[in-house]
Amino acid sequence: MTGEVVPSSDQSGCHEAYLPSPCVQNHAANLAFLPDGTLTCVWFGGTMEGMGDISVYMSRLAPGGRRWTDPEKMSDDPAKSEQNPLIFAAPDGRIWLLFTSQTSGNQDGAVVKRRISEDGGKTFGATEVLCDIPGTFVRQPIIVNAAGDWLLPVFRCIGEAGRRWTGDVDRAAVLISRDEGRTWTMQEVPDSIGAVHMNLVAADGDAMIAFYRNRFATHVLRSQSSDAGHTWTAPEAVDLPNNNSSIQAIRMKNGAIAMVYNHSNASMSEARRHSLYDEIEGDGEELGGAAEAVASGRPAVWGVPRAPLSLAFSTDDGRTFPRRIDLDTGDGYCLSNNSKDSLNREFSYPSIVEDAEGRLHVAYTYFRRAIKYVRLDPSWLESAG
Repeated sequence: MTGEVVPSSDQSGCHEAYLPSPCVQNHAANLAFLPDGTLTCVWFGGTMEGMGDISVYMSRLAPGGRRWTDPEKMSDDPAKSEQNPLIFAAPDGRIWLLFTSQTSGNQDGAVVKRRISEDGGKTFGATEVLCDIPGTFVRQPIIVNAAGDWLLPVFRCIGEAGRRWTGDVDRAAVLISRDEGRTWTMQEVPDSIGAVHMNLVAADGDAMIAFYRNRFATHVLRSQSSDAGHTWTAPEAVDLPNNNSSIQAIRMKNGAIAMVYNHSNASMSEARRHSLYDEIEGDGEELGGAAEAVASGRPAVWGVPRAPLSLAFSTDDGRTFPRRIDLDTGDGYCLSNNSKDSLNREFSYPSIVEDAEGRLHVAYTYFRRAIKYVRLDPSWLESAG
């Protein structure tokens, strides 16, 4: 895979590339622009999610460029699976790289780490722990509200006594910093069991909206804040299905909300697997690693196909999404994370950004073998679907 951005063979106004990588498995892309206009993509790669060789990688696409750079390895702890990276261009010009760090499939023991660049993203400093509360996970970008507070949406992977982490009682929270990232406080989202991957979108004034992945594979969830993201209403379902896989949404320059997601849920398929990490044996660590282990009342649903990969639009602040376009279609088989033997066929974990010309840039997992990138011109968006 050369990383060259080329026109799609059958869609005018659409360009695509497969990012170069040395890894057999590649997953969980996140896109972000640097101040100089460079588009970055970060993801994790290795042999299989949860293994100690899983590390964070970053590739770049220069302004006007036609080829993604060879990836840089951004983390390298051989004892930890380092996952779910994101890039944040801070108002002070520093560039933050955030990611999670865990042992094996024990997400309830994960912590959040960071590296900071002082030169616009060219080089990054030493790895530090940002949040050491066990089971804290990131996926979505930091948002800065009108008051200058930094809002980092997180989800809490909560363990149950005597069991390996399953996701049954995960819930949402926001890490808030009022001092440009030096200190953080955690504000939990009420009644949010099963709501993860909280994705913040600005609305009018101090209003904000959040969208969530749903551990129970029913619908995308939505909640609201009227105080600039400090407190939130309980998540409620919107009219998009969710298969317990990641979503991402942005506010476009025209005011609409664009969301990339899998148009699939548990009611559409009987495919199931025991857990996300059922192919990784336990490593002997104490089970139920989070301090506040609780009993579950409803099991998380895993294995629902991760396809199609769709793009939907809302003009009513995310209450409804009447327009939908499928970006990639297939059977979405995800009963295995195995990339070495090409068993997985999912399109998942999408990321989306908009540039100054109104083009949408999307990156996502392609069969867990590659990160696929597509650029959608405004003309394509007007004619598609």
